[in-house]
Amino acid sequence: MSITPLMPVYPRCGVRPVRGEHCHLISEDGRRFLDFASGIGVNALGHSHPGLIGAIQKQAETLMHVSNLYGSPQGEAIARRLVDLTFADTVFFTNSGAEAVECAIKTARAYHQSAGNEHKYELITFNNAFHGRTLATISASSQEKMHKGFLPLLPGFRYVDFNDLEAAKAAIGPNTAGFLVEPIQGEGGIRIATDAFLQGLRALCDEHELMLVLDEVQSGVGRAGTFYAYEQYGVEPDIMATAKGIGGGFPVGACLATEKAARGMVAGSHGSTYGGNPFAMAAVGAVLDVIPDEAFLADVRAKGERIKARLEQFIGNYPDLFELVRGRGLFIGLKMKVEPRPFVAHMRDNHQLLTVSAGDNVVRIVPPLVIDDSHIDEFMEKLSAAAASYQPEEVV
Repeated sequence: MSITPLMPVYPRCGVRPVRGEHCHLISEDGRRFLDFASGIGVNALGHSHPGLIGAIQKQAETLMHVSNLYGSPQGEAIARRLVDLTFADTVFFTNSGAEAVECAIKTARAYHQSAGNEHKYELITFNNAFHGRTLATISASSQEKMHKGFLPLLPGFRYVDFNDLEAAKAAIGPNTAGFLVEPIQGEGGIRIATDAFLQGLRALCDEHELMLVLDEVQSGVGRAGTFYAYEQYGVEPDIMATAKGIGGGFPVGACLATEKAARGMVAGSHGSTYGGNPFAMAAVGAVLDVIPDEAFLADVRAKGERIKARLEQFIGNYPDLFELVRGRGLFIGLKMKVEPRPFVAHMRDNHQLLTVSAGDNVVRIVPPLVIDDSHIDEFMEKLSAAAASYQPEEVV
């Protein structure tokens, strides 16, 4: 056999982490990496947060899993906390972001079809979005690289340009159920929705009785400097998908909805064997003990502004390499004038700095939300050294 035991769908790099310490990862060979990738925005509390570890250990000793056939005091308690913290009236727990988006898609369709409008099934989505890797979520994304090999796509999605409100309005037709949009496109390159765009989508939904569905899998749970990014726009969605940081490293997500939006989600309409089990709820509870606090979120915003200010000053030293800095909170994009993946690899392999590449020639900077000034200093030192030693033509 030539195929690897792990299905070879990832071009894995040579870094093999075996231990985490706060905002650093230690590899199998003993190297220590500053982790400004945080598992692609997952490890919001870092790698050894005592509250998260303690909650998971305690729950492991008590009860890890039953099923959703039984009452769930743990799930009910966490759902109540999320309802109290957000626009939502009800929550469905999932195991991943893609499943949360799938539930959001089903909820939007069920809203219309439960009222007898079977023809309203289409969601308008936006170019360069990323919504997951299931068949429905790749169908919701316009990126051909994710479609190749998995055709035909599922029907029910129309793509228009991000931040183009007129195009979104023009795309509304008799089959439209709503809009599915990331307030900040993560994989697309930390591209931020304008106030006019997101507020305009909300107004179009109100005018045409459509569902505004937000994908906050990456932008949520404090990443953008508020508990959810939608709070910065003066609008509320009808339905929202969340995951990544909400478990702090434990695989869990959720679909949140208003009572009105969830009218079609009745007994038997959806389900999950593992979703919302006591183990996952313990992890979410530990995260909610920390991140929604306004002082914590204000600190995230302040740290993000410090990083962006230092990056703005720094990129002027390398005008042929870097173009601009953008982002909100600790969801920061460093746009390059060259393909970013070799530079990300150069930082990783030669300077022990972990970041993530994204679309639009962007390096994603998504550290744990618990970084302090020492980590910011270390980040800038490593980035500066990497830029000084980098040759754009090098092939990694």
